Amino acid sequence: MNILTQSLAGHVANFGTAPSPAPAPVPVHIESYVHGPDTPPLEAITVPNLLARAASRFGPREAIVCPHQSIRRSYHDLCRETDALAAGLLAIGLEKGDRVGIWSPNRYEWVLTQLATARIGAILVTVNPAYRSAELEFALNRSGCRALVLAERFKSSEYLRMLRQLAPELDRCRPGGLRSDQLPHLRSVIALCDDPGPGIYAFAHVHDLAGPAQVLRLAAVDSTLAPDDAINIQFTSGTTGTPKGATLTHRNIVNNARFVTDRMHLTEDDRLCIPVPLYHCFGMVMGVLGAISKGVAMVFPGEGFDAEATLSAASEERCSALYGVPTMFVAMLDRLPALDLQLARMRTGIMAGAPCPKVVMDRVLHEMHMPELTICYGMTETSPVSFQSMVNDPVEQRCNTVGRIHPHLEARIVDSGGRVLPVGEEGELCIRGYSTMKGYWDDEKATRASVCDGWMHTGDLARLDADGFCTITGRVKDMIIRGGENIYPREIEEYLFRHPQVREAHVFGIPDASFGEEVCAWVIPATGSELSEQDIRTFCEGNIAHYKIPRFIRLVAEVPMTVTGKPQKFRMREMMVDELSPDGDETRQEALPRP
Repeated sequence: MNILTQSLAGHVANFGTAPSPAPAPVPVHIESYVHGPDTPPLEAITVPNLLARAASRFGPREAIVCPHQSIRRSYHDLCRETDALAAGLLAIGLEKGDRVGIWSPNRYEWVLTQLATARIGAILVTVNPAYRSAELEFALNRSGCRALVLAERFKSSEYLRMLRQLAPELDRCRPGGLRSDQLPHLRSVIALCDDPGPGIYAFAHVHDLAGPAQVLRLAAVDSTLAPDDAINIQFTSGTTGTPKGATLTHRNIVNNARFVTDRMHLTEDDRLCIPVPLYHCFGMVMGVLGAISKGVAMVFPGEGFDAEATLSAASEERCSALYGVPTMFVAMLDRLPALDLQLARMRTGIMAGAPCPKVVMDRVLHEMHMPELTICYGMTETSPVSFQSMVNDPVEQRCNTVGRIHPHLEARIVDSGGRVLPVGEEGELCIRGYSTMKGYWDDEKATRASVCDGWMHTGDLARLDADGFCTITGRVKDMIIRGGENIYPREIEEYLFRHPQVREAHVFGIPDASFGEEVCAWVIPATGSELSEQDIRTFCEGNIAHYKIPRFIRLVAEVPMTVTGKPQKFRMREMMVDELSPDGDETRQEALPRP
């Protein structure tokens, strides 16, 4: 692997009669640039190709287990049921290139929808299960979704009720015939329940709807699919602005899935427990496609994460690998002593989404029997993983770095002017290679702002060492990352500005021992208003995703400003940290009550 580029200094010969002092050594400049290995080679295949290959090689082996749904399927089953749903989607009028949204927690039908939309070349638009109606409306309209697959409900979110509020025309139309003022592109709605009511297809009905004509069309559609076709739109805050639809191709996600599971040494003898959400690349790429690439059995312990259910599923299903963010592993470690489990087969897994404290890593390696746990770094726009540790890297490097560059990718650290910095210096991390997204859907300006000459500007501050290990040190922009969720302050600020008694709103992140960061809002009330902190919280609840609702709210008369009148969020952050942790110990926030 070509880890570093280096400019070498020459030597000057002296032919004088008397010896001269040796010249001072010329400093060797080593740039912060790495290039991943060229093997294994990239594959020019599609998601349907990947599934078909797995079915031919591993057909009778278990592919997917969903204990909460009492579902167990082989690779033959998964391939057959994917084709049935794909033909059903053709039967209701969907075509290659149509956008199909999915708004659901982790379920077997989610995986089927992911694979079936890819089978017909439709573009899957993943909608965060925590979204509320305003965010759903934005995602569906920005991507131009023609169809939406949704669960009936999840926790406190009544998905069908929220959708009918957005599109009351559903009550008066036939399934597939929607014409909505607020959702003008949407035609078909498919619900994951038996009796969804007027205007909506039942998922099981679509799965069984196709006739011989649609089944025969699958082969013809398959011949039109290409590895560089767009196949997935994932909404993310990106590096600037409000949420944008990162558009990924078959080539992007199939190859990334392969390389992630290569580094874990996964084989068809492994069983992978996946409690992370499917709407995110962690679940649908690293999880589903990574497992399919190796013939691994996928185990989904529940619709959402539950520590006890995850541990029980890993034990009962004899899992050897497990995915999660650090907060998930902390919760599982807390429940572990109270449970009678058999985790002896556990070996590897991935911890990603936030830095991993060494004490947590040590406990996971030993108490959960995962000595080959790996650490990943990436972003949705790079499909997602760019850096990953090896299973045999020292624990210190797995805690303090995000590992080394993936195959067929380049990375560099640059200053604000784009100059590549020397090794060890902090700057912005940029990534280039096969994994870079096609762009932000229908947003060329935002794409140009993030991708230059093929280099994806991550917005993350980082350092590379002489061995090619990468350490993430911060962010160029002020995006908040809470428990692995990207939150852009401007989006929350714009929502708060809708409140008639809010004059100004300034949102920023502050350190939190559990989630990495928590959302904080400083609000200047309108003159003469009697606004309270609870009024702000009530205004947010049920209207924006729960993880975006500020945990800390302060009503203030003014905020720190620069001489040119720009708010100084770094000063607000410092002031909040001082207020919450007077002795400078930020971990004291753990003791604060959560609203």
